[in-house]
Amino acid sequence: MTKEIQDAADPVVIVARAVRMRGLKGELVCELLTDFPERFDEIRSLIAIAPNGERRLVELEGYWFQQKRVVLKLAGYDSIETGSVFVGYQFGVPESQRVQLPAGHFYDWELEGCLVETIEGNTIGHVREVMRFGGGIEMLAVENVERKRHLIPMVDAIVTRVDLEHKRIRIDPPEGLLDL
Repeated sequence: MTKEIQDAADPVVIVARAVRMRGLKGELVCELLTDFPERFDEIRSLIAIAPNGERRLVELEGYWFQQKRVVLKLAGYDSIETGSVFVGYQFGVPESQRVQLPAGHFYDWELEGCLVETIEGNTIGHVREVMRFGGGIEMLAVENVERKRHLIPMVDAIVTRVDLEHKRIRIDPPEGLLDL
């Protein structure tokens, strides 16, 4: 069923967002927000996050995939009326339960907010988002205090160090990259 969560500051990895109801038994059709849908095999409970940020722990009774979405059945919510309270909610797991990525790979949310500086120590700005283009090209969208934006390719020759613990990224930009 549900249990209020007191510490809303604990980091959560969002895996789904409820968009509508399905059927008569409280089933929620959710946008799938994880690159690892197989993770649902091991999930027994989810953190339900209301649009206002309120959190509660819910038990996952079952799930299945429907096209590119996941349908969640939460224990104790067995009708349209009881299940519909979760439409618009996000569902997540504690950050400690995230899927571990191979070395040198990062989640976007881990990079967002990181301070970006050159290998000489000059501050460029903070990562606002990770952008993806065709062909597997990833770029860090970095913004400085003057709101000037730089696009930094996520390649080993340029991004020399990512220190997630200290939220810092060191880059060795080729001549002219920061002038664009």
